[in-house]
Amino acid sequence: MPTPTNSPAIRPGTAPARNAASAIEEKPRAAVAPVKSDAKADAKAEAAKAEQQKGKQAAIGRAMEAIEKAYGKGSIMKLDGDSLAPIPSIATGALSLDLALGGRGLPRGRIIEIFGPESSGKTTLALTVVANAQKTGGVAAFIDAEHALDPSWAKRIGVNLDEMLVSQPDTGEQALEICEMLVRSNAVDIIVVDSVAALIPKAEIEGEMGDSVVGLQARLMSQAMRKLTGAIAKSECIVIFINQLREKIGVMFGSPETTTGGKALKFYASVRIDIRRIGAIKDGDRNVGNRVRAKVVKNKIAPPFREAEFDIMFTEGISAAGDLVDLASEDGVIEKSGAWFSYKGTRIGQGRENAKAFLKENPTMFAEVRQRVLEKRMAAAEATGRGRAAPAGKPEADEDDDE
Repeated sequence: MPTPTNSPAIRPGTAPARNAASAIEEKPRAAVAPVKSDAKADAKAEAAKAEQQKGKQAAIGRAMEAIEKAYGKGSIMKLDGDSLAPIPSIATGALSLDLALGGRGLPRGRIIEIFGPESSGKTTLALTVVANAQKTGGVAAFIDAEHALDPSWAKRIGVNLDEMLVSQPDTGEQALEICEMLVRSNAVDIIVVDSVAALIPKAEIEGEMGDSVVGLQARLMSQAMRKLTGAIAKSECIVIFINQLREKIGVMFGSPETTTGGKALKFYASVRIDIRRIGAIKDGDRNVGNRVRAKVVKNKIAPPFREAEFDIMFTEGISAAGDLVDLASEDGVIEKSGAWFSYKGTRIGQGRENAKAFLKENPTMFAEVRQRVLEKRMAAAEATGRGRAAPAGKPEADEDDDE
């Protein structure tokens, strides 16, 4: 018996049905007309866009005029070539540290923090900057919150005591208010506050021994930073805060060291310098100075984490001649053969100390060697595309800031 199929039966006398696809008659496709650009429409759109941009610029100009009228000239500006002029600076007294800071020294109109252990050279560095500011005709002020300023040492460093303003405030509030008044006078070029740890709030001074004063100093510093930052920038005054180190309890990993006064100063400071004593300089059995290392742990105007090493002598402060001997020897400006140091074929001393003394006694050669070192550093900076003086010392890219 034949197997039945699902195919429909074909009636006799009829033709088989055509395939459905073939049954549909193919219609000719309509030709797509090419899209032609309308030059007039494009020109009209461009003109409208230009008119809109012109209106925006006019509105911005009116807004800037209104802002300057309300808040003073310079309250708003465009970052054109004139606005990007180099930041004026004051030299630190150590060329290696100036190079580590970007080639010029401490920037004007910024907050600077110098911190480190005891007897590491913090106040000496700050007073050296004061002396350099006075040499260029600047006015300096020293707020001695620790009541420990040594006038004889300041004079030995080069500070003109007759021209330096000194204040010894009773409370932290008084010290910071004096600082603010000096900044807003627009007549002071540099202010040193020594130190943040000694800025004791009035409530703590008037209280009893053992009273809980947690967070008072941090709140005081936070408020002071908010009030001072804008005024400091406008006056182009350098405000240096000297700070001390403390140890955090219970720290198992990382450095347990921290600075006093909370975190506000860390954030508002444009430059933070960690200075530490790394060795003694001896003359026979007698200590005549300290070898210190200054590390720029924060820098908003140049690459951070640069280091500089220099001498602080007990008779003169920072040894500019010794610092120059080290840099010039490193760059090949001064040749070293055995124990002898030579410049342009002329021997200038046997041993580093004698070379230092020779440069100190010959200011013309000192200036010439210094200029050649700067030229070499600037050429190295241009070759690497940084646009700043090549730093003294290598960067520590693996170490992070503690902020």
